[in-house]
Amino acid sequence: MVTMWWPCLVLALLSGLETSGFPRSPVRLLGKRSLPEGVVDGIEVYSTKISCKVTSRFAHNVVTTRAVNRADKAKEVSFDVELPKTAFITNFTLTIDGVTYPGNIKEKEVAQKQYEKAVSQGKTAGLVKASGRKLEKFTVSVNVAAGSKVTFELTYEELLKRHKGKYEMYLKVQPKQLVRHFEIDAHIFEPQGISMLDAEASFITNDLLGSALTKSFSGKKGHVSFKPSLDQQRSCPTCTDSLLNGDFTIVYDVNRESPGNVQVVNGYFVHFFAPQGLPVVPKNIVFVIDISGSMAGRKIQQTRDALLKILDDMKQGDYMNFIMFSTDVTTWKDSLVQATPANLEEARTFVRSIRSGGGTNINDGLLRGIRMLTDAREQHLVPERSTSIIIMLTDGDANTGESRPEKIQENVRNAIEGKFPLYNLGFGNNLNYNFLETMALENHGLARRIYEDSDANLQLQGFYEEVANPLLTNVEVEYPENAILDLTKNNYPHFYDGSEIVVAGRLVDSDMNNFKADVKGHGALNDLTFTEEVDMKEMDAALKEQGYIFGNYIERLWAYLTIEQLLEKRKNAHGEEKENLTAQALELSLKYHFVTPLTSMVVTKPEDNEDQTSIADKPGEAPYATTSMAYLTSHQSLPSPYYYVDGDPHFIIQVPGKNDTICFNIDEKPGTVLRLIQDPVTGITVTGQIIGDKGSSFYSTTGKTYFGKLGITNARMDFRIEVNTEKIILGTEDELSTFSWLDTVTVTQTGLSVTINRKKNMVVSFGDGVNFVIILHQVWKKHPLHQDFLGFYVVDSHRMSAQTHGLLGQFFHPFDFEVFDIRPGSDPTKPDATMVVKNHRLTVTRGSQKDYRKDASIGTKVTCWFVHNNGEGLIDGVHTDYIIPSLF
Repeated sequence: MVTMWWPCLVLALLSGLETSGFPRSPVRLLGKRSLPEGVVDGIEVYSTKISCKVTSRFAHNVVTTRAVNRADKAKEVSFDVELPKTAFITNFTLTIDGVTYPGNIKEKEVAQKQYEKAVSQGKTAGLVKASGRKLEKFTVSVNVAAGSKVTFELTYEELLKRHKGKYEMYLKVQPKQLVRHFEIDAHIFEPQGISMLDAEASFITNDLLGSALTKSFSGKKGHVSFKPSLDQQRSCPTCTDSLLNGDFTIVYDVNRESPGNVQVVNGYFVHFFAPQGLPVVPKNIVFVIDISGSMAGRKIQQTRDALLKILDDMKQGDYMNFIMFSTDVTTWKDSLVQATPANLEEARTFVRSIRSGGGTNINDGLLRGIRMLTDAREQHLVPERSTSIIIMLTDGDANTGESRPEKIQENVRNAIEGKFPLYNLGFGNNLNYNFLETMALENHGLARRIYEDSDANLQLQGFYEEVANPLLTNVEVEYPENAILDLTKNNYPHFYDGSEIVVAGRLVDSDMNNFKADVKGHGALNDLTFTEEVDMKEMDAALKEQGYIFGNYIERLWAYLTIEQLLEKRKNAHGEEKENLTAQALELSLKYHFVTPLTSMVVTKPEDNEDQTSIADKPGEAPYATTSMAYLTSHQSLPSPYYYVDGDPHFIIQVPGKNDTICFNIDEKPGTVLRLIQDPVTGITVTGQIIGDKGSSFYSTTGKTYFGKLGITNARMDFRIEVNTEKIILGTEDELSTFSWLDTVTVTQTGLSVTINRKKNMVVSFGDGVNFVIILHQVWKKHPLHQDFLGFYVVDSHRMSAQTHGLLGQFFHPFDFEVFDIRPGSDPTKPDATMVVKNHRLTVTRGSQKDYRKDASIGTKVTCWFVHNNGEGLIDGVHTDYIIPSLF
């Protein structure tokens, strides 16, 4: 089961407001009036309340914020709420001076036309966007006249999923100013009875929390109230800013006297099933781990840490194996082995030895794992009453072997044949998450994104814990024949300890007197059938005890669950099937007023005597999540470097403040290594090795030469990068990772970022202020002479020290030159001139070179003054002073 935060509390409230127009300091006086405490930029947020009603895991939440503009002019006020990605917004209203402007939910295409019309008039604002790992941010802003009041009210609903034995309710609180009346008021009603209830806040001490927080539960009812006074909200006794900035969580669970619970209201039913006390079914688990070069550094270390912890949690009845894939596929053992103490110790040794390098061969890695599980079952190597699971972890797209996503999906689907689930874990953002999710869903599993962060190993470990203890397999939930309509999903390959199966539907005869449900599954020792009998009259009497149930909650729960499952099926559907699923989900979304991926909420609000239209869409999981790293691609504008070397090899120096460029060549034999940059303070060194045309050797004195290898080292970080036209090798001396130019990948660690853009370029950044770009030039493979080569560009060098030297590095320091006496040269199209530079008087020739940053095949023309004889007189010393024995 997926962790779900409690929707009635998952809010990052700007308490929820931002204002613009005044400075960010509190305003104390307005004319002769004294303003109430908590006024910021003329706006007082005098009330924020989150009112929540949770009934049988279904949460109905209303967030209300009230504010008044105490400034003497109109102010823009914004309302922000962060809510779970799994929640559906159902309503929003904006009330200004007693006039209410409602939101209307429409089919997305209809809403989009209305939105585009407003866009053409320049009057729109998007309202909902992804925010962090599990949240979406709802934002709406409005101009409020001086002295006017505004009320924002947002309603949303969600079905809570049980995770590790409890329902977790999470609130990210962030008012940003003191609020006179701040309150979270949560009522929980569970017909099974509440077994535990707790609450805590990360941003306030237990002493202060104790007086602001009340929590209680008895029988079927629970209540949590968080109501801090103004003094309790202060970050210090005399401060005017709020300390409410952090996490507020509530956890609860229900009594489990019987394994199941069925509730019926107004002809709709919901069935919760979570048996306890069953023995764990032994599992056969294969971990298919990506060890390609892009996993280098912290990612591979966190993977090792997580796998070691997982091995500690293995049970002796389990069977396991590890399959590693990069360019090739390797296995720890030839077949599954039992998790005996000796085997576990050997597995730990193996995990500690895992290293990264190479390409990404997802197809062969998965097929090897599937075959291993299938063989183990067919050859009776594992217990008859055991269950098989395959977990794959990858951080990128397939680029070796079969790399077409649709073909990999087909191969995996045909190999698994529905026999066991596939769980796909996508590490980071540089991958096609939709591909991983689709492949998992069509093989009865699920996908999860592992976020690149300091807790990535805990995320990996946490996912394993969710599936570590299967109690039942092949679970079927059955109801009386011809008695049920519109049933949600009622068969599950596994039931895991700490989770819960939820099935909902509609009764054919709402006046029936009793209701029966059977749950069948395979346990660790035998096959089991659980029967739940419901007396309808007894049920009605029990539900009437609760006064604050919203009457149609089971019908809305059924609609929520049905839409969620239709959208999930839709991801794998095509053609007519997809059209039918879309139509069903859309019809229910509109009927029950849910903002889903198929609908939008249109809000019309007043702006300067005109109506302004805004639209709230539900964002989906992007195939490739955005990252903070700006990839350098052919269509992006690039910052202009002052220094680079490219071509034969041509050194180009764009001198700051001169609006002119100097260039020179270095004519040396293939195999010669030159020092390009050396900075003893930062520890950064860049070197380059010259190559010639095909068939040329160190003794060749004719033909063109280029840079075929580059070496970049940072002595302070003990880190080095070797780049050639085939591959990139990077890391420390003890742990090197290998990538190919077919990869698109970013490797990061503190103070370092390396990005490879497939077949184009790579970007190397050492913190803020040292940035290099390497261009890959590819030529026709069958060309009789030429071969691939590299270009090296210094995009940013302002953090490098004044002691930096080298063929390029010496020009990082300010220098001046003067050109005069321009005259005809030996080539009529290239005039000569006299240049005075570094106390030398040189004859230079006007020519042109190419800047290949934007297009490696065509380049951009750069005119320059060419210094002859290997830059003699321009460079310090002579060019042979820069020859060194090797790249490193």
